[in-house]
Amino acid sequence: MSDGQDGGCRLVAIELDDGGAPPGRDFIEAERLAAVNDLIADNAFHPTGCKSPRIRLRLAVRDNRIILDIADAEAAPLIRHILSLSPLRRVLRDYRQIRDSYNVAVGAISPRELETIDMGRRGLHDEGAEILRERLKGKVDVDFQTARRLFTLICALRWRG
Repeated sequence: MSDGQDGGCRLVAIELDDGGAPPGRDFIEAERLAAVNDLIADNAFHPTGCKSPRIRLRLAVRDNRIILDIADAEAAPLIRHILSLSPLRRVLRDYRQIRDSYNVAVGAISPRELETIDMGRRGLHDEGAEILRERLKGKVDVDFQTARRLFTLICALRWRG
């Protein structure tokens, strides 16, 4: 991944704007925290025309839209992208259902059955990441792992409260 020394941009801070919603369920908060930490540690997030090697991202979900506010390391605004959540609606719904099924099933079914549910969950997560990458094309170049982590954050914001 880019460390900012090759002229590329690198996320150094991520803020989630949850609009004051109460915290989500424990597993959602744990996934959110892990995704933020993983993104800070390793990301490929390159806004078109980015000249600042270190950038900050403020991510929000409002009114069926994803809002990405991108700023430099000192928090000076650079650009805002607003994307419709509609292309992700089915994947978000199915992903939440399978996540809930997985959490209910833990300890109640065999490990093999649990793995089958988890494979479906991972497949939906991958699909959501690919849709997100496509929606960001021409605005922000992201690799697959960065897109997966961003999808996790969108889920956490969407399901909060």
